[in-house]
Amino acid sequence: MTTARSQTWFDTLKRIEQSVWFQSFIITIIIIAALTVGAKTYPLPYSVELGINYLDTLITVFFLVEIVLRFAAYDRKADFFKDPWNIFDTVIVIGSLIPISNTDMVLVARLLRVLRVLRLVSIIPDLRMLINALLKAIPKMGYIGLLMFIIFYIFGAAGAIFFSHINQDLWGDIAISMLTLFRIATFEDWTDVMYETMEVYPLSWIFYIVFIFLTAFVFLNMMVGVVLEVMSRETMAEEHQNQEDHHQALVDQISQLQQQVQALSDKLDRKE
Repeated sequence: MTTARSQTWFDTLKRIEQSVWFQSFIITIIIIAALTVGAKTYPLPYSVELGINYLDTLITVFFLVEIVLRFAAYDRKADFFKDPWNIFDTVIVIGSLIPISNTDMVLVARLLRVLRVLRLVSIIPDLRMLINALLKAIPKMGYIGLLMFIIFYIFGAAGAIFFSHINQDLWGDIAISMLTLFRIATFEDWTDVMYETMEVYPLSWIFYIVFIFLTAFVFLNMMVGVVLEVMSRETMAEEHQNQEDHHQALVDQISQLQQQVQALSDKLDRKE
């Protein structure tokens, strides 16, 4: 009897935690928490600031109750900590419990309260998928970034050699040259830099066109392509997992129906 009640309790917790209305309510609370953080950056009357502080306390308590509810919904408690998003939420919630006044940790506590906005990522599945795809794309993006650094270094050295006597502020050494190249790659008044060197070297426009073609067009599209590839794989994997979960749910329902039918059959046999 106790086991059955416990299982019913777990099932109820899971239904509540996974329900659409509960998830929507959590998203609403997170948005309100974000608005309170933003409101505190403005000069406010004392009464309004006091009300925001009380609201912040209620939000912190709600987040604590929500994370405890989510933890209790797991049959095996160790599985809760196998999900990195659960660990992230737990750290944010526990960090929000740090008092934000008269302590040496005041800046850390305030930062953690700002980071509560990131809980939207852990709550909304599509955002989780985007972040997971981005994290998995980082290794390949790292190689592209390394190749970009090599291109920046080569062009930076060439710029320092040929253009340093034109403008020391832009091409004085390789570090400054690479910073100027970053400005060019982001199209921040890059034509002014080009026209300045073209007054001495009329064909220097080739230097800028080749650099912009490599960085802004080739490497940027490579970055986008890597992210899209990983996102496509993640989407397919999620769809496959959803199909497996749906199939397993159907199997469990059929198994439960078979058990019920068997139980009814046994009762009928005993009555006869």
